[in-house]
Amino acid sequence: MEPPENDTVKAAEKIILRWDSTASEDAREQRIFDGDRHEIDRYLQAVDEIQRSMDSATISDESTRANNAIQIAMARLEDEFRNILLAQTSPIEAETLTDPGTPSVHHPSSEISFNSPAGEDEFNQSNSTFDSETPRRKEFDHQESGNSSSGYRSTNGIREIDLMPSESIYDLRSIAERMITAGYLRECIQVYGSVRKSALDANFRELGIEKLSIGEIQRLQWESLEKKIRKWIRAAKVCVRILFPSEKKLCEEIFHDLGTASDDACFLETIKGPAIQLFNFAEAISISKRSPEKLFKILDLHDALSDLLPDIEIVFESKSMESIRVQAVEILSSLGEAVLGILSEFENAVLREPSKVPVPGGTIHPLTRYVMNYISLISDYKPTLIELIVSKPSSGSMNSGDPNAPDMDLTEFEERTPLALHLIWIIAILQFNLDGKSKHYKDASLSHLFMMNNVHYIAQKIKGSPELREMIGDHYLKKLTGKFRLAATNYQRSTWVRVLYCLRDEGLHVSGSFSSGVSKTALRERFKTFNAMFEDVHRTQATWLIPDVQLREELQISISEKLIPAYRSFLGRFRSHIESGRHPENYIKYSVEDLENAVLDFFEGYPVSQHVRRSQ
Repeated sequence: MEPPENDTVKAAEKIILRWDSTASEDAREQRIFDGDRHEIDRYLQAVDEIQRSMDSATISDESTRANNAIQIAMARLEDEFRNILLAQTSPIEAETLTDPGTPSVHHPSSEISFNSPAGEDEFNQSNSTFDSETPRRKEFDHQESGNSSSGYRSTNGIREIDLMPSESIYDLRSIAERMITAGYLRECIQVYGSVRKSALDANFRELGIEKLSIGEIQRLQWESLEKKIRKWIRAAKVCVRILFPSEKKLCEEIFHDLGTASDDACFLETIKGPAIQLFNFAEAISISKRSPEKLFKILDLHDALSDLLPDIEIVFESKSMESIRVQAVEILSSLGEAVLGILSEFENAVLREPSKVPVPGGTIHPLTRYVMNYISLISDYKPTLIELIVSKPSSGSMNSGDPNAPDMDLTEFEERTPLALHLIWIIAILQFNLDGKSKHYKDASLSHLFMMNNVHYIAQKIKGSPELREMIGDHYLKKLTGKFRLAATNYQRSTWVRVLYCLRDEGLHVSGSFSSGVSKTALRERFKTFNAMFEDVHRTQATWLIPDVQLREELQISISEKLIPAYRSFLGRFRSHIESGRHPENYIKYSVEDLENAVLDFFEGYPVSQHVRRSQ
């Protein structure tokens, strides 16, 4: 008579063989874990009984039978494990895929563009460094990019979600426990990783994360890449703070304490490929070709990754995940190096920008708009850039004696941060470049007006940005104000000294008789010369443009304050000598009011009639 335990083992073998899908069509079509709890428990108990019999088997035949039964059971459990995973794996709802972290400070929308009312075509024809791909930043996306200006560094932004119901987790854990006990840990984890990776792939597609190699990413056009960077920043936050932690939680719920770091191995199997895919995008950007328009998106990437780093350290805390943590830190460092490289290249590009065609009317050069908009946006990233920029501009580049570079001593700005010194240096080389461009005007007056317009624009942009003004400081701002006022003075001297020279008394009096000895011939010639000169200036300079209304009005008032009193006095002294002769209207063509009105035409940027408008 056989011992009772043999009957138990035989009963267990019978249960296992009944569910052998290789031997029974019914077994293939049905699922154990779709049935009632009693049937599930019977099968699991049968597996446990066979396992116990293997541990205590002393006869080879018994050992062989038990081994065959356990192999059949493991194949069946693996299949059941896979099916439960597949049945309980569904796409995460879109509203769940939102960043749980505290939103950062949002800056208003802005962009970098030329926006030049005149001269843009000529500038764009010059093969300028800045005309092929004008960098535009239509959205700062700071609530997406995690800009560090808020001072926020997430260590509690992680939000785990339940990926499966507790009943399914219980069943999966029950299966995993038997498979691991039987030595099938690797098979169990492979099945788990395969199904969960597919689920992550679906979530990645929902988030817009594409499977692109580093080479493919680097070959993308920048406009397309900008959109992908915005998507990546959103997606990375969701992955690091929701998807990856939730996958980790699921692994722990199923595998914790079932084997040597089995939950860790399961998480690694599931997550390593997707994590590498995710971070490869940022890595590709960090090592891509550097150009000025990329700076702000790279800063967004840097800030987003910096913001996520504490969460990455938590999610990937185990020893087996060290490579992922290291990759994230290295990418962050590489992005920082890219920022510094781009700024250095930007400084060189501003200095060397080659356009030689003067902008019509002496208005603001597109380069000026570009550079000042650019550094205004730079100031929005002040906290990050202060951390990254620790060295001053190269003294060699400032005092090299190179005639193609400005000679500048920054020692008077020693109290400024390295970032501020770089911004001051960029403005200095911009002015140096503009000074060279001003020499392409044939008219010296227009050259001075051009410098006045551009330096005034630079000063106004600094005043209009509290961050930029604070960094650069009022000392340098005063220097800029003095420079554009000097340019305005030089313009007035260049234009109006010779016009006002016509209104002098010298050369009009006949020798020996001061009171009545006025040469009418000389006087008529003087009026004719004044009229011609003023008409020429009026006709020409009405087409010149001062886009800033206040600056335009100030210069018009300054001209009137010099011209009108001088003309009124001259007219008062000599009108009678002309009116007593023939055709006085040929010489006294304009009243004081006519000139006052004519001055209002100056610098409006459009042609006027050939002659000064005369009052009726």
